[in-house]
Amino acid sequence: MSAKLSDAERDRYMRHLMLPQVGEKGQIRLKESSILVVGTGGLGSPVLLYLASAGIGRIGIIDDDIVDISNLQRQIIHSSISIGDSKVDSASNRLKELNPEIIIETYDYRLNVDNALEIISKFDLVVDGTDNFETRYIINDACEILNKTWVFGSIHRFDGQVSVFNHRGGPNYRDLFPQAPPPELAPNCAEAGVLGVLPGLVGSIQANEALKIILDIGEPLSGKLLTIDALSMQIRSLSYIKDPKRQKITELSEEAISCAVTGNQDGDGSANFEFRYEDILPTEFKSRTSAGWKPFFLDVRTEIEERIVSLPNTSLRISIEQIPSNIELIPRDRDIVVYCKSGKRSISVVQFLEKSGLKGDNLYNLVGGIHLWSDTVDSSVIKYGSA
Repeated sequence: MSAKLSDAERDRYMRHLMLPQVGEKGQIRLKESSILVVGTGGLGSPVLLYLASAGIGRIGIIDDDIVDISNLQRQIIHSSISIGDSKVDSASNRLKELNPEIIIETYDYRLNVDNALEIISKFDLVVDGTDNFETRYIINDACEILNKTWVFGSIHRFDGQVSVFNHRGGPNYRDLFPQAPPPELAPNCAEAGVLGVLPGLVGSIQANEALKIILDIGEPLSGKLLTIDALSMQIRSLSYIKDPKRQKITELSEEAISCAVTGNQDGDGSANFEFRYEDILPTEFKSRTSAGWKPFFLDVRTEIEERIVSLPNTSLRISIEQIPSNIELIPRDRDIVVYCKSGKRSISVVQFLEKSGLKGDNLYNLVGGIHLWSDTVDSSVIKYGSA
């Protein structure tokens, strides 16, 4: 690839050339760079469109899916005439129309432990446009082995997250998420739904981070998790650090990926996680609070359930699937008691919170939830639905 811009490229990228932080030198840097985008869905769509528009010289696209009519509400790189086509072909055709000066490489299959190292090694940077934890752990581990930076993004209903991992020795995905949350805490778009514009917001930020990294300008979101609430338009930045006890990934292992996703760890000195949280009966909770104990009382049910009934002195309600993106709202300097309708969701949340770094000695699961509270503490509390 030529280390200069043609007259047509100067015209195309004129607004970049006017920026002191980019200029012709920066635009050539973009032209000589390569980025792999994993997934061509809601996040991958804006990422690909903006990277192609910006003049990234070589873009890789990997996805094994086909375009479905239900995708078009948010996956803006595809169109009605692409329904039934492979997503990589649909995306490639759109990008070639948008910018014929760049090179598009397509991989019409899923990224896995067998092909990740070979594919990722061909690119300078990786952008995550996936919707599952297994692929994210594969991206993360491969990037650590290859010393590649990757840009993370996730969406759920009205909430989004963005971060940059493995950048110049910075923290990686396993430092922030040592293990995936249980499926009920993190349903995908097909299960939970998503506001159509949210992937556009999150994906645009991911593309911005990718361009900053390639151009070496600004401050990337390394060691920071950006959270976006599209309903309130609150945007927060949470800091995190490398886990000094975590061993560096040196081998891409199906077993290691499976352990991270399922939470079952063994071998190589990585023992099963030993939880320290406690179960607490409603009667004991009532007795201790009457004696002056003032824990943070967290309700993890839905808003509809909250309208039916809530327990007295509830501190906050965060529905179970919103816990990962709102974990900063949960204090780390107090005892925390988590409750739900019957105790099933609350135990998943308590375990997730402890795995996420909250002290197990401060975490309590209210056994039996509202139903057992009604049976043993206050019968006026309404029992609803099945256990």
